[in-house]
Amino acid sequence: MIQAIGLTSNPRQELPPAVDDVSFEARTGRVTALLGAQGAGKTTALRLMLELQQGRGVTYFRGRPLHRITHPSREVGVLLGEVPGHPGRTVRGQLRMLCAAAGVPVQRADDVLEVVGLVSLRDQRLGTLSRGMDRRLGLGCALLADPHTLVLDGPAEGLSAREGGWLHGILRAHAAQGGTVLFSTADPKEAARTADRVVTLEAGRLVADQEAGDFARTRLRPRVAVRSPHAARLGVLLSKEARAGRRSIEVVKEEGNRLSVYGSNCADIGETAFRHGILVHQLADEIGDAGPYDASPAAELASEVTSETGAGAAGAETGAAADADMSQSSPQGLEGSSGEEGPAPAAEALPDAVPSAPASSSSQAPASSPSPASTPSPCPAAASSPSAAENLVPLATAAPATSSAPRAPASPSPLPPPVSIRPARSPLRPLRYELRRATGIGTGYLTTAAVLAVSAVLCVFLARSGHTPQPRLLAAWPQELPLPPAALGAGLLGALAFGEEFRHPALAVDRGTVPRRLGLLCAKLAVAAATALLLGLLVLASDAALLHLVYGEEVAKVPADWLSLSASWIVLVAACAWAGVLAGGVFRSTTAGLAAVLAVPIVVVPLVQKALEGPSVRSAAGLPGRLRDLALVQWPFGVERYLAGGVRMVAQPVGSALMLSLTALLCAYLLTGMRGRAR
Repeated sequence: MIQAIGLTSNPRQELPPAVDDVSFEARTGRVTALLGAQGAGKTTALRLMLELQQGRGVTYFRGRPLHRITHPSREVGVLLGEVPGHPGRTVRGQLRMLCAAAGVPVQRADDVLEVVGLVSLRDQRLGTLSRGMDRRLGLGCALLADPHTLVLDGPAEGLSAREGGWLHGILRAHAAQGGTVLFSTADPKEAARTADRVVTLEAGRLVADQEAGDFARTRLRPRVAVRSPHAARLGVLLSKEARAGRRSIEVVKEEGNRLSVYGSNCADIGETAFRHGILVHQLADEIGDAGPYDASPAAELASEVTSETGAGAAGAETGAAADADMSQSSPQGLEGSSGEEGPAPAAEALPDAVPSAPASSSSQAPASSPSPASTPSPCPAAASSPSAAENLVPLATAAPATSSAPRAPASPSPLPPPVSIRPARSPLRPLRYELRRATGIGTGYLTTAAVLAVSAVLCVFLARSGHTPQPRLLAAWPQELPLPPAALGAGLLGALAFGEEFRHPALAVDRGTVPRRLGLLCAKLAVAAATALLLGLLVLASDAALLHLVYGEEVAKVPADWLSLSASWIVLVAACAWAGVLAGGVFRSTTAGLAAVLAVPIVVVPLVQKALEGPSVRSAAGLPGRLRDLALVQWPFGVERYLAGGVRMVAQPVGSALMLSLTALLCAYLLTGMRGRAR
C-alpha cells in the first residue's frame, strides 16, 4: 500500500510549485492511475514519492518511507523514462548486470525475460530496440528484484494498442498477486479502462480521487464520430434541428473533415445527412473526454463501440431550400467548436438537460461499483441522464447558505516534513556487478586489441634502430612518448569504469549519477588493476614473441633483473589504471580521466624532477633489508627483490608523480563523496 501525504514541490522562482499539497492512497491488490494533462505535476509527484526531488511531504510504502527500507529495489520497482543502458550491451547482459546490483540470483534474468516476452531478443543490443521493446525491458528491470510495489511514469506512452494492452495485462496480473501498482497517464480512457481507482491532478493540485467506474460516469461522455467531406454543413444542420426540437447537443469540429457530436446518436445523424443529401464516410460511437473538471457535463458511461457505418446518402447538394437553410444558420457557427460563435445549445436546453459539473468535483463511489470492463455496452443512444450529476461531490464541502454564525478560524496545520535527496545505494554485489559491466560491452576488447597492435608496431621499429634498451624494447616504450601504450590503455580502461557509469547510469537511473560508495570504488579498483595486469603481461608476451619471430632469439632475450623490472612494470600499469578510475569518478568523464593519466608524465613529472634537482646528502640504500628486519616473520625467498623493484619505481620521477597523483585523486574522490552526504 502506498500513502502519499502532503506532497509539495519547491517553488520555481516566481512560478507556483508544480505539485501543491497532494495526498492520496494506492491500495494493495489494485491498480491506481495518476491522471493529468501535460504539466499537471504527475512526474513531479512520483519523484517526490521516490525521494528523487526536493520538496515537502512523506510517502509510506507499506508503512515505511523509502529511505528506511533496507533494500528499496526489493520493495519498489521503478520505471521513469527509457532504460539508460549502454547501447552496445545485450538485453540479457543488462538484466544480468542489474541482478548483481540487486543481489538476486542471475537466473532471475531469464525468468524476467520470459515474463516480459523478450526471450527471442535476449541477444539484441539495447541501441537497436524499438519503443515497445524498450518499454518491455524497462518493465523487466522494475520486476527484476520481485518488488511488492510498481511505480511507473507513463508506461504506455508511444505504444501501439496491442503493446499497451499487453502492458496493462502485466500490471493487472501483478496487482492480482497481491502487489500495488501506481502508474501515471494523460489519457482518461486508458485510466478508466485499466485502473481500479483514478487520482486526477490539475495544475499541481488534487481535483478528484474516484473509483474507475465513477470516474468514467463523471469524466467520460459518449459521442458520435462523424467523417464527411461536408462536415461544416452537417454540423450546422444538426445544431439547427436540435434547437428546433428543443434538444441539447454539442457539435465539436475536429481536425480534417471530422465532427464529434455529443448528445445524439448514429441513427439521428444518419437520417439528417440522408434528408439533406450529405455524403457520410464514417459514423461511430466512441467515448470522449469531457475536458477539465471545471466545465465537464456528467453523462452515463457507454462502452466504446467500434461499429463504423458507411451510411451515405446518394445524391449531391441540391435544392435551394437546403442552401437557404445553410445560409440562414451559418452565422451561428458550429456549436461548441470554438466557444466564440453564437450561443451554445446547452444554454437553450430545457430543465431536464444535464447540468454542468461543479469545479474541482470528485465522485466517491462505493467499492462495489462496476468497472468499465464489466459495464455492458449500451445502444448507441447517447442521451445524458440527470442522475449521473448526483454522483458529483465537491472535494471541499461548502457551508450551508442559511448558516449565519461566524466560523472559527481553522488552526494552521503543521508543514509536512521535507523531502531530502539521499545518495544512491551501492550494488549489493559490487565485484560481480563490475565484472559484468566491464565484460558486457566490446569497448574493453577493442582497447586491448588496439594496444597490442600499437605495441607490436613500435617494438619492431625500435628493435630495427638498435639503440633502445631491452626493457623499453619489450614494453614498446620510446623515449619520445610520456607513457607506453600499455599504460595508456590501462588508464583508458580505468577511466571508462566510471566514465561509462555516468554516461549510462544503470545504478542510479533516476538520479543521473553513480553512488560514491567505498564498496563500489574498491570493486572498480580491483577490476581495473587485474585488467591492467593482464594487459601488461599480454603486451610483454606478444612483443617478445614478435621480436623472436622477426629478429631472432638475441633480441628477445629476458633481462637478468627481470623480477624487479616486472614489479616496476606492474606498478606502472596498475597505477595508471587507478589514476584513470579515480579521475573518471572525480570529473565524471572518460575524457577527463584519460587526460589526468596523461597529465602525470607531462605536468607532474617535470615538477617532481625540479623538486629533486638539488644535491642529496643521504640515500635510502638498503631499505628493503631494513624493512625485512622489522618484520615479525621471515619473508619468503625473493620478496625483497620485488619490494626493491617497487621502491625503485617509486623513487623514479614517474613513480613519484604517479603516487602523488593517486593520493591527490583519492583525496578528491573522498572529499566529493563526503560533500554529497553532507548536503
